[in-house]
Amino acid sequence: MNWSDFKKRIKFFDIKGNADFEVKGVDIDSRLIKTGYVFIAVKGISSDGHSYIDKAIENGADAIICEVMPEVTQEGIEYIHVENSAITAGEIANLFYGEPSKKLKLVGVTGTNGKTTTVTMLYRLVKALGYKAGLLSTVRNFIHDEEVVASHTTPDVIRVNQLLAAMVVKGCDFAFMEVSSHAMKQHRVHGIHFAGGVFTNITHDHLDYHGTFKDYLDCKKMFFDGLSKDAFAVINTDDRNGLIMVQNTKAKVVTFALRHMADIKGKIKANTLQGLILDINGVEVHSRLVGTFNAYNFIGIYATAIQLGFDPIEILAPMTDLLPVDGRFDTIYQPEKKVLGIVDYAHTPDALENVLETIKTLKTKEARIITIIGCGGDRDKTKRPIMARIAIQKSDLVIFTADNPRSEDPESILDDMMAELTVDEKKSLIRQVDRKEAIRTAGMLATRPGDIILVAGKGHENYQEIKGKRFPFDDKIILKEVLM
Repeated sequence: MNWSDFKKRIKFFDIKGNADFEVKGVDIDSRLIKTGYVFIAVKGISSDGHSYIDKAIENGADAIICEVMPEVTQEGIEYIHVENSAITAGEIANLFYGEPSKKLKLVGVTGTNGKTTTVTMLYRLVKALGYKAGLLSTVRNFIHDEEVVASHTTPDVIRVNQLLAAMVVKGCDFAFMEVSSHAMKQHRVHGIHFAGGVFTNITHDHLDYHGTFKDYLDCKKMFFDGLSKDAFAVINTDDRNGLIMVQNTKAKVVTFALRHMADIKGKIKANTLQGLILDINGVEVHSRLVGTFNAYNFIGIYATAIQLGFDPIEILAPMTDLLPVDGRFDTIYQPEKKVLGIVDYAHTPDALENVLETIKTLKTKEARIITIIGCGGDRDKTKRPIMARIAIQKSDLVIFTADNPRSEDPESILDDMMAELTVDEKKSLIRQVDRKEAIRTAGMLATRPGDIILVAGKGHENYQEIKGKRFPFDDKIILKEVLM
């Protein structure tokens, strides 16, 4: 497309300069700009794209889209003044890449917990049914069988369109994508067409970014507000905010639940370390997933697959073979000591409580739960004492340790976690800031047959971020060394 064709499709206040060229690329990152590119100056959390306009021009940009016109403009460059650069970036990226989201059945999954498990298992399910699919998740991105490194829960809108376009080229029929509240607030999925959306749950998280729970809730709701009348919205109505999500949606609403009446009603008949036995709308189903939280994930996936047009009976067989996602209730068993190790991404109060409640139902009477937990630096500080108390109350022994301290002092993070604990609560607590030593300590303390060690918070991550640097660190590898 020529630049003149793009200009007909976007809203703007003012134009300075005049340029007409074949658009060879669009981006919000000045470092990726080349000749024939359009640079879109987006205001981010930590940096402002307007500061990099000159660098983008130096790299070859022929047109600049911005919210604030530069005081000095360069001849031969066209500047377009818009109200919101992030929204315009979505519109332009969508056009440049040929509206790829309309050529796939794209499902977005939002919620505090369960997003990664839901999108990953939907991806695996449709592949098992013989279709090509794409995946955009916190853990991994896939263009059918080709893995692409994942750096954010939801990539920026340029990268989203790039990846979706690559999926179209590969012949993918479906795509499954995590949609974070940050992505909604920053318009990272603006212009993307979703065939459907899934709401897992919403609990305390990201208040460092959103400020209030209402803002967090509203950002999740925005996703469903934007679905078309041809789309579907699969909603967990056991969550009290489930129906709030779809108050203003045009999409077809489908509900799932374990406790309340719903279109897809599940009931847990058995929950063991070997997996779940569920009754779903009167049909008995086996799953290799463990825990009530995974029962919700399972029935949400089932409900979504039906909305995508799959036969309710035919999908049950491949669903029973679905394995847990890396870092989500990931187990290691030590047969000699009869000690079970679990690595889980639980990094919110609700997720931690769900995992510990599940472990409590699975352990023997004499066995103990030993929990290793920390909290991330430069993130919501209000959840630190909450998570600390949950760990103490639902474990027999607890080790507080570093998670990803980022720019913060890890000892200060542990101070925040301990701030509201009573003297009695501290009696079952060990403080060991070195995460590797904390895991080793847990291994030495696990002396009773049936003891269960939970290493929570980092899950699939293979690094630890300290003072701006990422160091190799994998909870599962270290726990395996300790137990084996």
